[in-house]
Amino acid sequence: MTTLQAAAGEAGANLDTDRFTAMLDTMWRIRAFEELAVRSLDEKLVLGAIHPSIGQEACAAGICCNMERADLLLSTHRGHGHTLAKGADALAMMRELFGRDGGTCGGKGGSMHIADFDVGMLGANGVVAANITIAAGAAHALKLRGEKRVVVCIFGDGAINRGPFLEGLNWAKVFDLPVLFVCEDNNFSATTHTGTMTAGPGAAARAQSLGLPAQTVDGNDVVAVDAATRTALAALHAGEGPQFLHCKTYRMTGHTAVDPAGYRDQAEVESWRGRDPIARLGEALELAGVSQARLEEAKAKAYAEMEEVYATARDTAWPDVAGAYRDVQDCGDPQVRAFS
Repeated sequence: MTTLQAAAGEAGANLDTDRFTAMLDTMWRIRAFEELAVRSLDEKLVLGAIHPSIGQEACAAGICCNMERADLLLSTHRGHGHTLAKGADALAMMRELFGRDGGTCGGKGGSMHIADFDVGMLGANGVVAANITIAAGAAHALKLRGEKRVVVCIFGDGAINRGPFLEGLNWAKVFDLPVLFVCEDNNFSATTHTGTMTAGPGAAARAQSLGLPAQTVDGNDVVAVDAATRTALAALHAGEGPQFLHCKTYRMTGHTAVDPAGYRDQAEVESWRGRDPIARLGEALELAGVSQARLEEAKAKAYAEMEEVYATARDTAWPDVAGAYRDVQDCGDPQVRAFS
């Protein structure tokens, strides 16, 4: 029995329908946003890469719903869902993807580098594992300042084989920093099955070897992700030091939106397709007494919102030329400064 089934129960008495209906809304918004982001490639609105997280929506919703607005979040090149779930404006995000005026980063960051400090989103990151050491630094700053905020750092399974994973987790544990590390394990490091190049039992065991409490959950079960996140964040707020969460999930697209993913076993893909996190939550909510009309409304509202976002972003003007010179650090001639 899955956590979703157990929570729904025979009469649905154990499932907080208001809480999880709101999460269903979030998950549908993420999927609609990403499907339209993929469409933008066909219309040449985005000329770079789009890395969808379609199929991984339970991780974003189940984690970010437990964060306060002031808490800090770091993400990966596959970060649209995390950013939306943290509260970033969908229109500003779509404008960012299109390089338009009013984007979250002024149209300069694009899909892989969305940041929105107003909601505590410190940024997506195109460098695998780079966000882990940044998260440790941010958490250390919070501790030095005596602030009660926490940091959540989400990275993929490929990151656990890179140096910053060891460095970041080690630093966080040595100084007992308020950071939750989340390995969003979708089985693939770009086009390579991660299991074929990862020695030992994997992510959670590596975290535990450094002294971090680690939980492994079904990342396509939003109830399980929600419960594990609440436990981890409670430990952080209690001053128990860094925590680790290993979410096992699966991306239903290739590494990028244009990757046909011919390297994957189709039986594996179909098996995971049958564990779609949105469909599973919908079934649990229906068992718990939520009407079919309300479930259908969640999807319809999400797609209507994102269609409007898409059209508005497409019709938004490009940034003014002067904007190219903003946000650029100018320290003058370094030799003059160094030797004057």
